[in-house]
Amino acid sequence: MQIFKGKLNNLSENFKRGLSSIFSRRNIEEILEELEEFLVLSDVSIDIVEDFIKKIRKRVKKGEEAINVLREEIVETLSIDSKNWFDKDEKFIALIVGVNGGGKTTSIAKLGALLKDRGKNVIFAAADTFRAAGGIQLEQWGSKLNIPVVSGEKGADPSSVVYNALNSYRTNNYDVLLIDTAGRVHTKENLMNELKKITKVIKREFPDEPKEVLLVLDATIGQNAIVQAREFRKFSDLTGIVLTKMDGTAKGGTIISIAKEFSLPVKFICTGESVEDIQLFSPQDYAKLLFE
Repeated sequence: MQIFKGKLNNLSENFKRGLSSIFSRRNIEEILEELEEFLVLSDVSIDIVEDFIKKIRKRVKKGEEAINVLREEIVETLSIDSKNWFDKDEKFIALIVGVNGGGKTTSIAKLGALLKDRGKNVIFAAADTFRAAGGIQLEQWGSKLNIPVVSGEKGADPSSVVYNALNSYRTNNYDVLLIDTAGRVHTKENLMNELKKITKVIKREFPDEPKEVLLVLDATIGQNAIVQAREFRKFSDLTGIVLTKMDGTAKGGTIISIAKEFSLPVKFICTGESVEDIQLFSPQDYAKLLFE
C-alpha cells in the first residue's frame, strides 16, 4: 500500500494517535472503555465493537497484549476469501453499481486503467442512461484512456446499451467489459429492477457472467454506507466493494463494518481523481498502515 502512504496519512495518523493515547493507560478496563468509544467514533458498527471488546478482554486474561489482539481481529475480519477477477488472466464481465456521487464512474475509469496497464483489452458500457452526465463522463475517460465506450442516448433503455456492449465484447474479442449503471432511478425499487434486468440480459448472452459485481461506496459517509450495501445486496450477489474517497474525511471503520456484516471483501481502495490512485486492498497492509 506504498502508493497510498501519503494520501492516507491523516487517516492512519489519527487512528494511531488515538490508539497510542488509549493503550498508554495501565488499567485494562479503562483501556477497553475508551477503545469502545474510539472504535464507534471511527465508524465501526457497535455490534462489531462489542465483539472486539469481548474477545480482547478474554485474551488479555490469558496474557496477550490488547493492542495485538485488536490488530489480529481487524485483519481476520477483513480477510475474506474471495477470487478477485481483476487480478487474474481470465476474461470476464464486471457490473459496477452504487449511488450517484459515490465515485462510481471514476472508479470504472481507474479499474479500466489498471487492467489496461496489465495488458488487457478493455471496453466500457455507459448504461447510466438516466443521467446524461454519466455517459459523457465515461466517454471522456474512455477517450483519455483509449478505451472504447458503448453508450446510448439519454433516457435509452440501459439493457439495450448493455446488449450492444455484450455484442461488441464478443465480436471484437475483448478481455474485460466494465458496465457502468445508474445510481438513482426515481425510486429504489425501480433502480433495483433495472439492475436485475441488466443482469438478466448479461446471463442470457453469457450464462456464467458477470463474474464481478462491485459496489462502489464513498468511505466518508460512514454508517450510511452500510445502509447502501444492504439495499444493493437485495438485488444481486455482490462480489466485493470499491471504497472511494479514502483520502477525505474517512475514518477507517467503514471497511471493517461492511466486511463483518456482509462477508464482502473490500477489493479496491481509491484516493483522488487520478487513474493511478487505485490499489488492490490488502488486510495485512491496511492493518500495518493503521498500527505501525
